[in-house]
Amino acid sequence: MLEVSALRAGYGPVEILRGVSLDLAAGEIVALLGANGAGKTTFNGVLAGLLRARAGAVSFEGAALPAGDPKAALDAGIVLVPEGRHIFPNLTVRENLWLGGYRRGRANRGRNLERVLDTFPRLRERLGQRAGTMSGGEQQMVAIGRGLMAEPRLLILDEPSLGLSPLMVEEMFALIGRLNGQGLSILLVEQNVHLTLDIAHRGFVMENGRITAAGTAAALASDPELQRSYLGV
Repeated sequence: MLEVSALRAGYGPVEILRGVSLDLAAGEIVALLGANGAGKTTFNGVLAGLLRARAGAVSFEGAALPAGDPKAALDAGIVLVPEGRHIFPNLTVRENLWLGGYRRGRANRGRNLERVLDTFPRLRERLGQRAGTMSGGEQQMVAIGRGLMAEPRLLILDEPSLGLSPLMVEEMFALIGRLNGQGLSILLVEQNVHLTLDIAHRGFVMENGRITAAGTAAALASDPELQRSYLGV
C-alpha cells in the first residue's frame, strides 16, 4: 500500500530525514518507533503533504504521491491525526467532527458521524460540548474521530498516547486494535514501545533521521538493543 524510498527532508539548512525507506501493506499496523527528535513527526509531515521532500519517493497504492501537496495526500486517503491533537477548542464536538469530512467523505458525513459515535460512545453524550473543555482522553477521541470522518485508507496516528492517563492509554491502544480489526491500515508513530509492539504487525526504529532497525513486532520486542534502549531491560 505504502512504499517510501530514500526519503530526505528537513527545514531550511537542517536535514532531518536522511534516506528513510519504509513500507506498509494493506491491513497492517506498522509501528514507527523512536525517541523525541528522531524525525518521526517530520516523516509524517512528508506523507501528509505538509512538508516537501528534498529527495526520494513516496508511492501510495501503486501511484506516486505528489510532493508537498496536502490535498493530494488527503484525496488519496492518507489522513494524519497529529501529535497534540490540534482540535478546535472553541468549537463543539459535533463541529470538530464535521470538519474532518469537509473535503473527503462529505457525501457520507451523516453515516460516518454515526460510525464515529458508535466507536466512541462517550462523544455521543457530548456532541454539543466545546471540545476544549473535555479531558485529554476525550479530546484524543475527537481527534481520531475527526480523522475517521475523512474515510481514511491509511490512518497515521502521531503519539496518540501522549499526555493520557495509564488507563486511558490502554483504552486507546485497544481502540487502535479494533480499528485495524475492521480493516483499517494504520501507521502508528509512538514512544510507548511496549504497547505499540503488542498490537503492531511490523515495526521500524528511527534514530537521527535514519531507520536503524526493522522487522516483525515480535522480533523487535525481543531485540536486546531495543530492550536496552527503549524498554529499560
